[in-house]
Amino acid sequence: MQDNIENNAEAAAAPTEHTKETMPSLEEMLKASELVAAEHHDAWLRAKAETENMRRRAADDVDKARKFAVENFANELMAVKDSLEAALTVESPSVENMKDGVELTLKQLVAAFGKFNLNEINPVGEKFDPHQHQAIQMIESDQPANTVVTVLQKGYRLHERTLRPALVMVAKGKD
Repeated sequence: MQDNIENNAEAAAAPTEHTKETMPSLEEMLKASELVAAEHHDAWLRAKAETENMRRRAADDVDKARKFAVENFANELMAVKDSLEAALTVESPSVENMKDGVELTLKQLVAAFGKFNLNEINPVGEKFDPHQHQAIQMIESDQPANTVVTVLQKGYRLHERTLRPALVMVAKGKD
């Protein structure tokens, strides 16, 4: 029995070849961990660089968009300017020809405005809206109180944003 105990103790103390193959040494484990860490660090650096490049490209795109936002609108307005300049080069314009030319040029301008959703605010007969109208004066009128009676200057709205409020005169309330 004593021999069995000694043999078992020797077997436990002496690692077998099988145990050596499955258990890597601490140095090997450290080297493997360092390789994995280096791979992760490299991947992180690449991701960081790519993110920085994307941020820089996005900032450039925003700058270009801001800088050239009115390019299409400017192209449309050039045709209007060309028409006005052509009208000024006519040597002996008649009043009727000038009027026709101005009307055609105005149609060009209105078309350019419409193409880019720049719309007039002409609120005659509408209820006063401080977001779209600027009241210059209140006047006596047969219309209900706070109704726009006269438009002194049309306003303009770009999409849903008021660029310039209409200058208006508003009806006073009947006392």
